[in-house]
Amino acid sequence: MHEHVYVNQIVKEAVKHGLVEAITVEVGELAIIPSEELEEALQVTKWEVKVIVKPATVECKCTFTGRPKVTEKGHDFNIYHCPACGRLAPKILDGKDVVLKEVRVKDEEGQSIIDVLFHLPKLF
Repeated sequence: MHEHVYVNQIVKEAVKHGLVEAITVEVGELAIIPSEELEEALQVTKWEVKVIVKPATVECKCTFTGRPKVTEKGHDFNIYHCPACGRLAPKILDGKDVVLKEVRVKDEEGQSIIDVLFHLPKLF
């Protein structure tokens, strides 16, 4: 249950931008934590939370580049294959990171809401 470590890291980054109302988090299809688990764990914040799943892209020795066939996904593991040749765990090119994409904050008076879009580095 170390999704709470991930939640703490996301919260720590989000609050740097002000009084948080809502966040958008992008979770790679092959991220170390399933998007559903992260979204559920983020409910402790009482913020509006939107989680977007980013499809993975892999590159296989057979020359296939594209979305893998994910056969099993769990906490801290993914089993995926090349859909062309069946090779286990081809190189991941994209879709394994968790990124805080957007933080919506209140102004200093707590009245109006300001949307702030950040291109932040991957969190983990």
